[in-house]
Amino acid sequence: MTAASAPASPGASSLEPNSQMRKIIAQRLQESKANAPHFYLTVDCEIDTLLAARKVMNEQSPDDVKISVNDLVIRAAAMALVKVPKANASWEGDHTRLFHHADIAMAVAVDGGLVTPVIWAAEQKGLAQIAATSRDLATRARTGTLAPEEFAGGSFTISNLGMFGIREFAAVINPPQGAILAVGAGEERPVVRDGQLAVATVMTVTLSADHRVVDGAVGAEWLQAFKGYIEAPVTMLL
Repeated sequence: MTAASAPASPGASSLEPNSQMRKIIAQRLQESKANAPHFYLTVDCEIDTLLAARKVMNEQSPDDVKISVNDLVIRAAAMALVKVPKANASWEGDHTRLFHHADIAMAVAVDGGLVTPVIWAAEQKGLAQIAATSRDLATRARTGTLAPEEFAGGSFTISNLGMFGIREFAAVINPPQGAILAVGAGEERPVVRDGQLAVATVMTVTLSADHRVVDGAVGAEWLQAFKGYIEAPVTMLL
């Protein structure tokens, strides 16, 4: 009798030891959900103008510069944090820490877990610099060659699962930060404009925020600013 034809053993399983990285991730996320009162805000962003602008920028850029949609998301998030500074904060009990720069952590899946390398002061970087920095950090995250200070800290996190075809999801806040943005895939969807049915490329994003430090109105204001930059990408350059 071959293994394929052998009768199934009810409850068959095996044990896999948890790595130190997996244990730390589990502890931090459990603490985040237990301690930070999460609330969630979702908006749809039409990204046809952004995709067209990205195409032109990449055609005009040097061969070694390739701007991704995620780079534009990082830039828009940084600009929105500057415009709505109350969303760029963390809860510290007796105090609220207000960050002076948009230090954007980006979630990168690695073997056995997740790391969040940081693009420091992203609001001060142009798209070409963000593209180069994000690509370098993601590459070194996957090869395990990041320095500890490169994936510790940050004021805000972006988690993008759009490349996996995920339409919409809600992420767990990366403590002690006050918010995280979950980015879904851009896909063609029916939209209504001036009472007429049309088709647009739409990207759904969800902000998870710590209600101790980010009020609902602040989160909504931040998402409105983010959506504005995404849908009118030329305003990111002003």
